[in-house]
Amino acid sequence: MEPVLFEKKESVGWLTLNRPESRNALSLELMDDMQKKLNLVAEDPDIRVLVIRANGPVFCAGHNIKEMAGKDYDIHHFRKVFSICSDMMQTLHLLPQPVIAQVHGIATAGGCQLVAACDLAIAETGARFATPGVKIGLFCSTPMVPLSRVIGRRQALEMLLTGRFVPAEEAKQFGLVNRVVEPDRLAEETENWAGELAQSSSFTLAFGKKAFYNQIDRDESSAYDYAKEAMVINCLAEDAQEGMRAFLEKRKPEWKDR
Repeated sequence: MEPVLFEKKESVGWLTLNRPESRNALSLELMDDMQKKLNLVAEDPDIRVLVIRANGPVFCAGHNIKEMAGKDYDIHHFRKVFSICSDMMQTLHLLPQPVIAQVHGIATAGGCQLVAACDLAIAETGARFATPGVKIGLFCSTPMVPLSRVIGRRQALEMLLTGRFVPAEEAKQFGLVNRVVEPDRLAEETENWAGELAQSSSFTLAFGKKAFYNQIDRDESSAYDYAKEAMVINCLAEDAQEGMRAFLEKRKPEWKDR
């Protein structure tokens, strides 16, 4: 079976981590397959939203420690592991589609990083999150990058320095996840949310996502300079004009995705 499964339902793409026997650990095999499928999603104009989920009892337990422990590994091996992982995580931000993480069980270390790297996240009430590398002498430095940008310094440092498990509701308070639902509602609620997002123009979703990440780390004045020009360009788009006309005419817009 493939490490990552892909399917498309209408305008929503679904990527499913498919190594439950290893708790969906981020092995080189899995990350390579994930990157290839993310590249395919990026090129598919019919996909407006992407969901990342997992088979088995665990969302993702982070890197595959079996590929990292042992005297046979050298610096080049570790650079390969973390380069592939970092590229994969950054691809999630570069995708034109909004990406939703559907989380159940646990998301630890690189698994927590994967959740933080997605644009949005929904979790079941029993889900737990942790960056426990500190407990085995391997600080979660790469998971720290998206985590600290999503939940802020204090919460991120607490998770990184203690390695403790954070329950879903607390993760929501931190801002790591957007929504928490009962386990038997997770799949349906995710599908509904993705379907709601997919009602918008794919052009507008992609334009807005890119604009968000381009402005988020700027100072306020620079962010406004960027955002006002983005609004000007967006106003000239065919879908923006169609959307505004549809609003004034009290009808549903007909998107051209451009």
